[in-house]
Amino acid sequence: MGIRLAQNGSAFPEPSDLEPSDIASVMKLLAVLLACVLACPLSAHAQQEPIVIRFSHVVASDTPKGKAAIRFKQLAEQATQGRVRVHVYPNSELYRDREELEALQLGAVEMIAPSLSKFGPLGVREFEVFDLPFLFPDEAALHRITSGPIGMGMLQRLRIKGVVGLAFWDNGFKSFSANRPLDMPSDLSGLRMRIQPSRVLDAQMRALGAQPMTMRFGEVYAALEAGVVDGTENPPSNFYTQDMQDVQSHFTVTNHGYLGYAVIVNRKFWEGLPSDIREALEEAMAEATRYAASIAREENERALAAIRASGKTQIHVLTDAERGAWEKALAPVGVEMEGLIGAQLVADIRRAIEAR
Repeated sequence: MGIRLAQNGSAFPEPSDLEPSDIASVMKLLAVLLACVLACPLSAHAQQEPIVIRFSHVVASDTPKGKAAIRFKQLAEQATQGRVRVHVYPNSELYRDREELEALQLGAVEMIAPSLSKFGPLGVREFEVFDLPFLFPDEAALHRITSGPIGMGMLQRLRIKGVVGLAFWDNGFKSFSANRPLDMPSDLSGLRMRIQPSRVLDAQMRALGAQPMTMRFGEVYAALEAGVVDGTENPPSNFYTQDMQDVQSHFTVTNHGYLGYAVIVNRKFWEGLPSDIREALEEAMAEATRYAASIAREENERALAAIRASGKTQIHVLTDAERGAWEKALAPVGVEMEGLIGAQLVADIRRAIEAR
């Protein structure tokens, strides 16, 4: 249909001027225009950029935390049907130990999973309760705290620091390593031992006669190789994935302390998400947390076997009498640190552990 001037001189004819074929053409044109209008919002939504979560951590991808981070990525992207993309950066690719918390608070990264020792320097000293030696007799006792009201309350207190705590992830129980046998507490005397930034861990090493040295995780291997530090405390998975069997000749299975993580996100980013996205991510995190707990023990058992099979590091498992000596030597640390951590929190945790 071409444009014709109507009898009234207008380019828009009166209905009486239209022929039947013209009316049919107009109706078709209107149908096309209506379809375009209805399709526009859908097209804009379909072309909307996905929400990106940069998940930074400092350990290898084949550790319990590394595997749990990949699992969360898969679950989150699936649960949000691609509306969220999670980019995982392992092994300090983005930020190192001391940098990642500040980067999170500044919004330079959306999600991290620092070890619980890192929260003390942030001003949340109660998290250092997890560093107390021999506090948790086994994983079941530990999970009664991290999955119960005490643990959830601790995560809530992180909000005042501009972050939101989502979950606790396990790595495992720590053991000591050095280049000499460590059968008894006195064997650590005089050794320079790498620790995370924690006043509890500092007191622990001093109680054993060792010299604590705070150091980033990514720097430990080189420091051991160069003789800057003499030993470490790590779960077997961290020890093995960092090839420390090449630079440590003795590993004593003490299981004296817990190494875990809190998965946290930038508060402003989290609270700015659509509610349905937040709910989907919370469900994905809950499932990833169950996965992390299920693989931590398996990964550490596998790593311990690999360390032994390497033939480079001698593994010693404490006898009951030796374990008793270690517990006695480190008992004063708990008493000394209660004032720093909070005597009430320590008492509440002990009661929850005993209430099997």
